[in-house]
Amino acid sequence: MTESVRADARRNREKLVEVATAAFAASDGGSVSLESIARDAGVGIGTLYRHFPSREALVEAVYRAELAELADAAKMLLRQYPPKVALRRWMDRYAGFVAAKRGMAESLRALFDAGAVHPNQTRASIVGAVEMLLKVGADDGSLRSDVRADDVVSSLLGMFLASASPDQTGRLLDLLVAGVAASNR
Repeated sequence: MTESVRADARRNREKLVEVATAAFAASDGGSVSLESIARDAGVGIGTLYRHFPSREALVEAVYRAELAELADAAKMLLRQYPPKVALRRWMDRYAGFVAAKRGMAESLRALFDAGAVHPNQTRASIVGAVEMLLKVGADDGSLRSDVRADDVVSSLLGMFLASASPDQTGRLLDLLVAGVAASNR
């Protein structure tokens, strides 16, 4: 019986994080109620608060889960696609990650201010994923070997901040990939 309770609790927590992730991404910076997250996850508000005693605790869980998934996505994409394609697909995932943070901006700011989440750790995780993609591409000759991952990440952040639409973001990502592609491929 104890194992099934733990399994149910784990499933509830995972469902809450999944629903919250989608809700924050869809809000485009607007407010998201914890009650609606609990309802959409099929649990009561008390269950949400047992797992996440505050909005910030929920946001931190969503942020950490998405960051881990984003970093792991580079490996998965490299198993499925050539490095240049994997890089471009990873960039789309990163764009989604950044977009989802708009709905969590205020809570994330509080987490950063409190020291619960460190921007340097986030950047290191993102740069690490890009380094892996670039290295595999440089090794097979499809991507330039002189491109720094930190420069790519800075370029991506600038694109996400300046882009007027998802279509424009896609075009800019295509241009960036073309810029890091090896000239012989």
